[in-house]
Amino acid sequence: MPQLYAGTSGWAYAGWKPGFYPAKLAQKKFLNYYGTQLNTVEVNFTFRQLAKETTLNNWMADTPENFRFAVKAHQRITHIQRLKGVEAFLREFLASIEPLAKAPLAKASLPNAGKLGPVLFQLPPNLKFDAGLLREFLEQLPSAMRMAFEFRNATWFVDETWNLLREHNVALCVAGSETLETPDVTTADFAYYRFRKAAYSAQERQGLLKTLRGHTGQGRDVYAYFKHEDTPEGALFARELLAA
Repeated sequence: MPQLYAGTSGWAYAGWKPGFYPAKLAQKKFLNYYGTQLNTVEVNFTFRQLAKETTLNNWMADTPENFRFAVKAHQRITHIQRLKGVEAFLREFLASIEPLAKAPLAKASLPNAGKLGPVLFQLPPNLKFDAGLLREFLEQLPSAMRMAFEFRNATWFVDETWNLLREHNVALCVAGSETLETPDVTTADFAYYRFRKAAYSAQERQGLLKTLRGHTGQGRDVYAYFKHEDTPEGALFARELLAA
């Protein structure tokens, strides 16, 4: 059955007490509690460093079976080398998150038995449209992992971009912020959304839910992440979506 995964970009925020986390909850127990309320999180930790297997194992131990970790690709790939000449490091990065994808031996034959969600490649705002660059990079990606691309320069919002993503079953990350709105275009057999505004009205949240349920109604898993803030509104919005 297609699933709606809703969460936030991170979980380690003491400012979410007591609105989301219980007032007396120790920070080392935040992820465990988060996993009882939401079913996915977008990990920014991997943008700056490679995760150790012990860290990933701890994350998996702290979350329920149906939980998914979306992982932001390392900045060396997207911001420093800007998708060029990254073959070796791309393999190293993907190998570092492989433990999240591994299923327990007893469930090795089940699809999606691991806890790895999509890998998000977030491009810098000053990287403009380059079809050749995107094509060459996409050809290096393994088909066994779900991948998503967030373009933060409007020059990418063209049919050639969508077609390249579709050829490789890579999702367009539909990101909405105060300054840039990504066109809502489906390019893969799953969908990926990032809701970057600080607040959403009740009417806006109903619209978001309708959009997300549209994907699950058509047989696609959908991953949706609210922006993390010092206050817990994003986490509360995500919980509301899952309960609807």
